[in-house]
Amino acid sequence: MKAMILSAGRGERMRPLTDTTPKPLLEVCGKPLIVWHLERLAKCRFKEVIINIAHLGYKIPEALGDGSKYGVNITYSDEQNEGALESAGGIVKALPFLGDDTFLVVNGDVFCDYDFNPDFDLKEKLAHLILVPNPEHNLKGDFGLKDNLVLNEADIKYTFSGIGYYSPRLFENVKYGKSALAPLLREAMKKEQVSGELFKNMWHDIGTPQRLKDINND
Repeated sequence: MKAMILSAGRGERMRPLTDTTPKPLLEVCGKPLIVWHLERLAKCRFKEVIINIAHLGYKIPEALGDGSKYGVNITYSDEQNEGALESAGGIVKALPFLGDDTFLVVNGDVFCDYDFNPDFDLKEKLAHLILVPNPEHNLKGDFGLKDNLVLNEADIKYTFSGIGYYSPRLFENVKYGKSALAPLLREAMKKEQVSGELFKNMWHDIGTPQRLKDINND
């Protein structure tokens, strides 16, 4: 299975840090966020990693190279000319690199100890999302979860972690260009085509300078 790390965002909430540094290169415990992902992917037996780049994107290949020093092979999906294509748009552009099989996608700005599964079987589903207990900045949650199905509406909602397994079929009718992932997932949920699980171990969304400071202090 191939993996994709979403790394093209501008990181507006992280300014002024992201005025000079792409958000995935911001450091947690002395190591760039994206390097934590690469090392964990390698440990979990992933070999091929696609990284999309846009804002200050050239700095990411300069820092990571071809990935060999982390035990993976990196392919870059370059969105610098278009500007960031958002999550679904970035995945659509990278589909030629991702192939015809199930692939993993992880947001470049999360910090976690989730064990990525290169053998995950979607079966007939279009996506499988990793949900987490709601952090303070998202107390209402995003999606419900019942009998391993992810739901648009539920009495109890959890937060989408930014980690998911996807079938290329989910994106087959998405046109090239900027597009978000959430509406696409919500449509698939209506048809019970999205499974999920609740992950209760360490997970942080490094979305603001204060959160970055807090995790480094911890």
